[in-house]
Order: sequence, then C-alpha cells, then structure tokens
Amino acid sequence: MVTDEEGSAAVARAREALAHHLANGTSPESDDPKEDGPRPPVFRERRGVFVTLKRWPRGELRGCIGFPLPVLPLGTAIARAAFAAATEDPRFRTVRLEELDHLTVEVSILTRPEPIEGGRRSDRLAAVRVGRDGLIVEGRGTSGLLLPQVAAEYDWDAETFLRETCRKAGLPPNAWEDPEVDVLRFEAEVFGEGRPGAPATRLRESGPTADA
Repeated sequence: MVTDEEGSAAVARAREALAHHLANGTSPESDDPKEDGPRPPVFRERRGVFVTLKRWPRGELRGCIGFPLPVLPLGTAIARAAFAAATEDPRFRTVRLEELDHLTVEVSILTRPEPIEGGRRSDRLAAVRVGRDGLIVEGRGTSGLLLPQVAAEYDWDAETFLRETCRKAGLPPNAWEDPEVDVLRFEAEVFGEGRPGAPATRLRESGPTADA
C-alpha cells in the first residue's frame, strides 16, 4: 500500500524529471540530477509503474508509457517512465517544454502481474475484475497492456476489456481465447493532478472499486 504522501511525491517526481530533462535535452539514463530533500523510502523499492500525461482541462491522452514489472527502484522508474511518455509514445509527437503548463501528470504504481490460471474462455472471463484489474496479453511474439482505469473510464465489461487488450497487442480481438496466449492481471494505485502542477491526490484505491 502506498500512502497518499508517497503518491503525491511520486507525481511530483515525474513532473520534476520531465521539466529537467525537457529543458536540458537530456534523458534520465544520461543525466540523473541530485534530488532536493529526502525522498520516501518506497522510492528505493522495485515497483512497476506507468506515467500518463493528459491535456488539461479536456483530459485527452498525451502520452503513457511505463514498466509493467518491478525492474527498477520506483524513483528511477518514475523518472524514466515520465520521460518516455513524453518522448517515446509512438502515438504522439514529442512533448515540448512549454506544454508542461497545460498537461496533468498521473502515476500508476503497480502490483506484480500474475497469470490468470486456466486456459478456458470461461475461466478467463470469470477471473477479470473490471475496475480493479489491469490486463496484459502476451503471445505470438507480441504483448499489450491496459491499465485498470481504462476499462472503468469506458465502462467496458470483462470480455470487451480482454478484446481491447488484444488489440493493444496487435492481436486479433479474440486472441485471449487461445490457451497458447497468456493473460495476466495486476492492480494499481493511481495518483494524479487535478490541474497542471497542483498537489496530486489519490485517484484509485488498490482494492475493488467497481464490478462489471
């Protein structure tokens, strides 16, 4: 469980990293400036994380990239995911420094993905908890991920969520029914700004929030 203070610090870390690296034309891998003041202990833990950028006030997506697996300390992962969301999301042009005043930052801190056991269609449908789970579909040389808040935002049921995750992977929408295609689920604690640069608040709990 991440505290509200840690979540707010995570969003501040993402915005600070974006501002620094876009201003200096550097990346977190090549330029990791000293951080002012103490950082929460959770920043030293290895966690999966995604950073989402949205246009304010309309809420349109501007970039979203992250690390599904806990391969990096959270503080490092946040900085790298924020920079990648701004510069590497293939759906969008690179974010410019002057855009930051018109973008909100959202950080999703993930649990470790776990496979949905059982390869039958009914098993997979029953295991997906819309409003709580995010999904990963892996198979046929590709993979795709959708965060829990995506299904909740579009009011999808479990089957639609599975189909859309397959599409994100570039697979046929019914690929999740193939026992040779792996389906994994995870949970997320999400923190975000109500307006650009404002103190972040918790947007989603880690436990059940909705059923569909």
